[in-house]
Amino acid sequence: MSVERESWGSGDAYERWMGRWSRPLARLFLEWLAVPAQREWADVGCGTGALVQAILDQCAPGRVAGADRSAAYVEDATRRIADPRASFVEADAQQLPWPDASFDAVVSGLVLNFVPSAQRMAAEMARVARPGAVVAAYVWDYSGGMKMVRSFWDAAIELRGGDTAMDQAERFPICRPDALESLFVETGLEDVASRPLDFTMVFRDFDDYWLPFLGRQGSAPTYLASLDEKDQGRIRELLRDRLRPAADGSIALPARAWAVRGRRGL
Repeated sequence: MSVERESWGSGDAYERWMGRWSRPLARLFLEWLAVPAQREWADVGCGTGALVQAILDQCAPGRVAGADRSAAYVEDATRRIADPRASFVEADAQQLPWPDASFDAVVSGLVLNFVPSAQRMAAEMARVARPGAVVAAYVWDYSGGMKMVRSFWDAAIELRGGDTAMDQAERFPICRPDALESLFVETGLEDVASRPLDFTMVFRDFDDYWLPFLGRQGSAPTYLASLDEKDQGRIRELLRDRLRPAADGSIALPARAWAVRGRRGL
């Protein structure tokens, strides 16, 4: 099967798909990092600005610079976040536009597994970090901890077994704590550690769960858009049968990401 694996071109569609869940995840991540106030931050692969906004709200930064390869996401983040401490630029995570040793904290949320070379991205993050600065990232646990997406792929593979290679758990082996730690150690970072970030996604009803899959943002929605209406409907109905709602119609699903952090040497 030949199909585009990801699409990133609509800020509003991304918000419905994953941006809204980035916010509780970002809060957990920043609590773990505990970076002091008035530091200068970089967010690599900033998307629509969820992590940048959390840094502004939670960390009292001196400034936050965001970079993303999607012009649509940069435009959306600039529109959403008017705080003068924040700025955004269109740029590749593997070739950042900032000088060496520019930031006290260099972070990234839900991006590291989507770039062609995680090694190049990690090296760039380390390059723009000042000596002693924290470098950190988090990615979804697609193998089982991120139930929203795991449920989708389990249904899709059951109905279309030949598409196993599209499963994000298969495609992104870096989304594990051991792989993340190894990447940061190999990059030359010190004091490397990882931890899970867990919370619960609550959907108002099945439509609130399903409709974001129709937005063509990210891996699963891009894959779904490649199927005909019959196969889309089969996946939808299998999921509707499996995701049993509470009495009020809501659906609660556990969500887990893996976070990793290190420090650039002095």
